[in-house]
Amino acid sequence: MTTVLAGQLCPPGEPEPGWVAIEDGMIVDVVRGRAPSDALHLGDALLTPGFVDLQVNGLGHVDFAHLDAEAWGDTGRAFVAHGTTACCPTLVSAPLDAYDDRLRRIEDHAGNAQLAISLGAHLEGPFLGGAPGAHDARLLRQADAAWLDRIVDSHAVRIATLAPEADPGLTATTALAGRGVVVALGHSTASYDEARAAADAGASVVTHLFNGMGPLHHRDPGLAGACLDDERLTPTLIADLVHVHPAALRLAIHRKRKVALVTDAVATGVGDAPLLARDGAAWLPDGTLAGSLLTMDQAVRNVVGLGIPIGRAVEMASTIPAEIVGDETRGRLEAGRRADIVALDANTLTARAVWLAGRAVFGA
Repeated sequence: MTTVLAGQLCPPGEPEPGWVAIEDGMIVDVVRGRAPSDALHLGDALLTPGFVDLQVNGLGHVDFAHLDAEAWGDTGRAFVAHGTTACCPTLVSAPLDAYDDRLRRIEDHAGNAQLAISLGAHLEGPFLGGAPGAHDARLLRQADAAWLDRIVDSHAVRIATLAPEADPGLTATTALAGRGVVVALGHSTASYDEARAAADAGASVVTHLFNGMGPLHHRDPGLAGACLDDERLTPTLIADLVHVHPAALRLAIHRKRKVALVTDAVATGVGDAPLLARDGAAWLPDGTLAGSLLTMDQAVRNVVGLGIPIGRAVEMASTIPAEIVGDETRGRLEAGRRADIVALDANTLTARAVWLAGRAVFGA
């Protein structure tokens, strides 16, 4: 059976009328122009690829470090309601012996076909450096290549954030990149040259540019400067308008085509040291900025509000994140891709409906 969705296509690119044909969970045709009479006509809704969030620690009352089936159900439904159809559940710094159980929980519960799909975990720590941010500095340590090798053998790990200064000789960076794990640089006070050396070793991403790193200085550009200058490094950005000033967001987006939006969303009010939700973000009790309350559709709205074209915003929320993790099945409205599709309201850019592998899972 073929399902046809009609609206304004944004695959990404400048929106224009068209339609998408879906069969067996896949996109089989994308056509510009007038849709056939049997199409599900969505008016002026913008049809975009499903959003891909590469860094999300939790949402609401759910922390991925303490996941169960009910919690994943709640979170997965919330994700798709905001246009996220795939994500990398993110684990922050913890004792090394805690990761096996946490990764198993993610793997056990994050495969429901009607919820946002896990593409594999993002390990944000504990091999971090001189800019820990909200990470417990007592848990940070030098990279353990043997431990990482075992973890990657045993679990679905898609991204690992490391600090170059925590990886002497860049041994772990080289090994992870050689095994196909995306190595991101973050929570680091690495110099410009140290960051470039990490890119030579296989690092390809910079985790939440401007946050968790030394400042950009005209005589000491550091990790931020290396990210903006080196085409091998793709920045991720938290576009909640709290973590990064609008001017800095625009500078990064205009400087590089490859920029990915992430939420870095966290759970609040749970755990032994609960984070506080206030002033549009999540904070430790001591006032340290600890994460966002962002959703992916809100991130898209925010960057569009800064003057960025909607097609570019969609690219940063879907196409580029999929490219980062090497996923050629997602990120574009084109034949041969998964039918993970979001219908955004043309005026408010809120998610009106979402299809996951061709099945309506929200709205519609």
